[in-house]
Amino acid sequence: MSNLVIVESPAKAKTIQKYLGKDFEVIASMGHVRDLPPSRLSVNIKKKFQPKYEIIKGKEKLVDELKKLAAKSDFVYLATDPDREGEAISWHLAYILDMDLKENNRITFNEITKSGVKAGMDNPRIIDEDLVNAQQARRILDRLVGYKLSPFLSQKIRRGLSAGRVQSVSVKIIVDREEEIRAFVPEEYWSIDGKFIPKGSRKNFSASLHGTTEGKLKITSQEQAEGILKELEDAEFKIVKLKNGTRKKSPAPPFTTSTLQQEASRKLGFQSRRTMKVAQELYEGIELPDLGAVGLITYMRTDSLRISNDAIEEVTQYIKDKWGEAYLPAKPRFFKTKSNAQDGHEAIRPTMQKLSPTSIRDSLTNDQFKLYKLIWERFTACQMAECIQKTTQADIQANNYIFKASGYRVHFDGFTTLYVEGQDADEEKKTELPPLEKDMIVRAKEIVPNQHFTQPPARFTEASLIKTLEENGIGRPSTYAATITTITSREYVKREGKTLIPTELGEVTTKLMKDHFPKIVNVKFTAGMEQDLDKVESGEEQWVELLESFYGDFDKTLKKAKVDMEGVKIQLKEDETDIICENCGRKMVVKVGRYGKFIACPGYPECKNIKKYVQEIGVKCPKCDGNVIVRKTKKGRPFYGCSNYPDCDFVSWTEPTNEKCPNCGEILYKKKGKKPMLYCAKEGCGFEKKLEEE
Repeated sequence: MSNLVIVESPAKAKTIQKYLGKDFEVIASMGHVRDLPPSRLSVNIKKKFQPKYEIIKGKEKLVDELKKLAAKSDFVYLATDPDREGEAISWHLAYILDMDLKENNRITFNEITKSGVKAGMDNPRIIDEDLVNAQQARRILDRLVGYKLSPFLSQKIRRGLSAGRVQSVSVKIIVDREEEIRAFVPEEYWSIDGKFIPKGSRKNFSASLHGTTEGKLKITSQEQAEGILKELEDAEFKIVKLKNGTRKKSPAPPFTTSTLQQEASRKLGFQSRRTMKVAQELYEGIELPDLGAVGLITYMRTDSLRISNDAIEEVTQYIKDKWGEAYLPAKPRFFKTKSNAQDGHEAIRPTMQKLSPTSIRDSLTNDQFKLYKLIWERFTACQMAECIQKTTQADIQANNYIFKASGYRVHFDGFTTLYVEGQDADEEKKTELPPLEKDMIVRAKEIVPNQHFTQPPARFTEASLIKTLEENGIGRPSTYAATITTITSREYVKREGKTLIPTELGEVTTKLMKDHFPKIVNVKFTAGMEQDLDKVESGEEQWVELLESFYGDFDKTLKKAKVDMEGVKIQLKEDETDIICENCGRKMVVKVGRYGKFIACPGYPECKNIKKYVQEIGVKCPKCDGNVIVRKTKKGRPFYGCSNYPDCDFVSWTEPTNEKCPNCGEILYKKKGKKPMLYCAKEGCGFEKKLEEE
């Protein structure tokens, strides 16, 4: 027998080949082989949105090879990824290879392990055309929006702009938050905080003024705070209420695509794109001593919280052996998946519980180890016992004022011995109160007033934006990384530290979209479109009808916008530079052409002066009097070099600064990541200091 198995990536092919043996040949399609060509719309709107697919440029030789291999094979299996995109790739491959769509030739692997591959091979099925139609509908929707709307934006704002359903609403969410921050008016308020010492004790504890015996008190001025302090002079402080209790803290569920991206951002400082790249590597297979290539995690594009019984049994035994019976819950935990989730997969978990992160550390890259450790610990912790905390709450009265103190101590650490969710860092800090009794007199060591101002809502980080998109049903978790990459690379949004801030381009584009295409940037409309795509996937709705209902209104809106904005061109302030045109004296502006950015005189066509665009970082070259600029390799990787090149050969992959090392006088460089640092690169120096986020 000669069997051909087609997967998406070479790494995955290598791992699966090991399990299937010599009767099978496993080859990679390298992702999509057929798609809508990028140079034109390629959708026949008049003929029920019929797409015009073509072999992707550069993949002709691969397709020919696939055809030859398929022709000489007894059977062909399509084993692309187990999601909408993977189903569509299999469908396109079946068309190219002239395969029977009614034949059981589609197999999926939730995990790339011996048992996972066997389970997939034992359960072939036909290609799910509803799943394909959902992907096809999304692809055509995005093509219609992108190819119809992008030229309009380019004409009215700046050449080369693009629009997209999820992209545009994501930018709007970030812009709306920025507008909230600008409109925010801080309000002054005061707190009165004290440190108290129980009689016969040396240990003090903190308590804050809550109110009076009549209720909560709001302090709005320094005068009010000082008046209260005066009333508390020489007052006796007595514990009038004491409540001891127990609270149980449960572990977080295992990861989904979205929560993995959020946690990797919070704990590891990974951008979502980096997270998904590393997760793909862990899923497809890592070479391990004595085991060969092994897929270390289950499929990483999932919004399901389901866990297989085998995985529950394996992790339960591991916890029992490692920590003992006390660290197991009374019964295994199962987590409820959201109603709109695609429950075809499990949650993200390790495929082999015994492969702890430390046991395979030497086989992993640094990023692979960090992410695998996060996934392994989160999954293991979700099947561990609760953390039990002993809590204490005390009311301390002086005259008619009530101070409140609260604290807890860990009675049993449970799952927290292994893993604590990243967001827990925002919760109350652990405080332990000394032994207290009702009616006990306590001495006020100090009582101080503190001025505060209400704070505006925080800017979005990748983690909080992904959480917002998911909560509002916008896009799918598998698309978030690509969406964030798009809006930053196209300069609608910029990064400052970990925060995402809209650029002027992002704000201007969003305003135009709000004014003329309100549905495209409407959160509820975009979420509703996702629900409609889910209905296509489940067979409840026809994909052509979905496109027809969208396009009719969209086309009318676009035509009206073109009429309303005829002759209008929006000028961006941020495009203006400080460079004076030597021909006519005007301030030159940044423009975007076919080959990227360049500097031009705004007096065109009277003045046609242009210059090369150079991105300076405000740092002087350490070797000469030139400026350090951002340059790029042929493959687009950015690096730093001197503006006087080739006369000066200074280059660096790491961003230099104007700061000098206090030890040796050399310049300091920025080390980015979860813990940003300034460091000295001189051999043997070793100076480092923490870099505060901007």
